[in-house]
Amino acid sequence: MIVLPVEKNTADNRSKLSKYLSKIVLYAVLLFLSFIVLAPVVWIIGSSLNPGNSLYGSTLIPKNPTLIHYKELFTKTNFVRWYLNTLKIATINMILSVIFTTITAYVFSRFKFKGKKVGLVSMLILQMFPSFLSMTAIYVLLMQIGLLNTHLGLILVYAGGQIPYNAWLVKGYFDGIPKSLDEAARIDGASNLTIFRKIILPVAKPIITFIALTQFTAPWMDYILPRLILRSADKKTLAMALYEMVTGQQNTKFTLFAAGSILVAIPITLLFIYLQKHIVEGLSAGATKS
Repeated sequence: MIVLPVEKNTADNRSKLSKYLSKIVLYAVLLFLSFIVLAPVVWIIGSSLNPGNSLYGSTLIPKNPTLIHYKELFTKTNFVRWYLNTLKIATINMILSVIFTTITAYVFSRFKFKGKKVGLVSMLILQMFPSFLSMTAIYVLLMQIGLLNTHLGLILVYAGGQIPYNAWLVKGYFDGIPKSLDEAARIDGASNLTIFRKIILPVAKPIITFIALTQFTAPWMDYILPRLILRSADKKTLAMALYEMVTGQQNTKFTLFAAGSILVAIPITLLFIYLQKHIVEGLSAGATKS
């Protein structure tokens, strides 16, 4: 009669020990991953504060920290123009992408028409091909319509290229919105456009926020498409201009490049922190309901 409680206590102790070990392993993995992510960030911040141009002589914690590289960006380069160019492209691309994506997703989610299934499958297939496979076609097309070396041409490529993936994602979210809301509004005399604006869009705020943010940040990071389309120095984006600082035999301004990278990352990081709730909610909902 005494053996059973002892065995039960032993089993409970083993269970608690197993849980503690699992937590220790989990925290250790998270700390290791955090180190992998944060170490390059800390290093690039330290490099931007180090004097000189070379990263080889830079230290993680600068011995003589200086803001001279940040000052040089605004006094000796066209950083402000590059920044405004990128901001303009990112903002317009965000607006157009949200409009194109939500309208496309709404049509595929709420209407029945011939070719709907083929269209959905086509969008799914198009997601499998990287965008750089169409670079030659994009270049020739923009040259023929006179949009090569223009910000408008780059914006249209961005806004059009994101439709297949994002429309499929948003459609999944729209499918989770009860159609009874549409039917009730239609009984009250609401048109499809009114239903879209006053019912669907407010309910779909999380996924729309996710699309807007991702499309706003895309031009800040992209180098390939701007390098293909833009030619003039006054039309450069930040990615192009900063990359040119560290390429070639004479362009070795690595610490200046680090300072520019920090200034690019700050607004995007703040946006992600501020909108992270909508990002997670929108992405998870769109994925699970599709």
